[in-house]
Amino acid sequence: MQPPEKKTALITGASSGIGAVFARRLAERGYDVILVARRVERLAALAEELRTQQGVAAEALAADLATDAGVARVEARLIDCDTLDLLVNNAGFGTVGRFADLPLKGQLDMVHVHVLATMRLTRAALPRMIARGAGGIVNVSSVAAWWPTPGNATYAATKAYLNAFSEALHAELEGTGVTVQALCPGFTRTEFHDAPAFSKFDRAQIPDFLWMSSDAVVRASLEALARGAVIVIPGLTNRLLAWLGKSMLGTLIRRNAGSNWRTLLKSRSHARTSSEV
Repeated sequence: MQPPEKKTALITGASSGIGAVFARRLAERGYDVILVARRVERLAALAEELRTQQGVAAEALAADLATDAGVARVEARLIDCDTLDLLVNNAGFGTVGRFADLPLKGQLDMVHVHVLATMRLTRAALPRMIARGAGGIVNVSSVAAWWPTPGNATYAATKAYLNAFSEALHAELEGTGVTVQALCPGFTRTEFHDAPAFSKFDRAQIPDFLWMSSDAVVRASLEALARGAVIVIPGLTNRLLAWLGKSMLGTLIRRNAGSNWRTLLKSRSHARTSSEV
């Protein structure tokens, strides 16, 4: 009797949230895992947990995907992995504010992590997958791809890119045994909104029914990957939001949001001016 084929998954942004849940669920399925993020202590702790509890090989690979050197390090690991079966491009972050007011470096870093790193890592992974005739790539996008709202310009644009890139690539790979998915969650209970950029964000302002757990998001992704779905929007509410974003009503909502955003900015500017007098 032949032993089962060894499979390896590489997950970026694996130190917390959706990425950490991907690592745990894939390890439960017997995958060896390569965990990528900047926070090496967290990666090491998760790797030890998976080795101990699941008996799989778990590697912590510290890399900053906002840098060329960080991406190159992960590229090299992908190219060197004979058993690579799944790549999860999950690393990402958000900012809040009008594009013209935000530091450019943060916006460029976002493009580098969401777009350039995803492109380069996917390109590094594909040759081995195609040669094996099997594999999968999950690009973690967002419902924001259908909601390019004020204060969210670069983030929404990068997620729209991931959707288009995934759809086109999936079509190119038809018949190779390799599938590509764009996973588009909405509000998810993770540390995403704990970043300094969201210091004024109050989770309580978002109705509870709009939130999903990371487990539910990952479960939907893996189930859809098995059937070859390309654009995967977990949860009925998120699917309705995506549909609304593409509709004429969504366009009207965004126009109104733009008007409200400009009014808010003017009022804040006036308040600052008055307080300085």
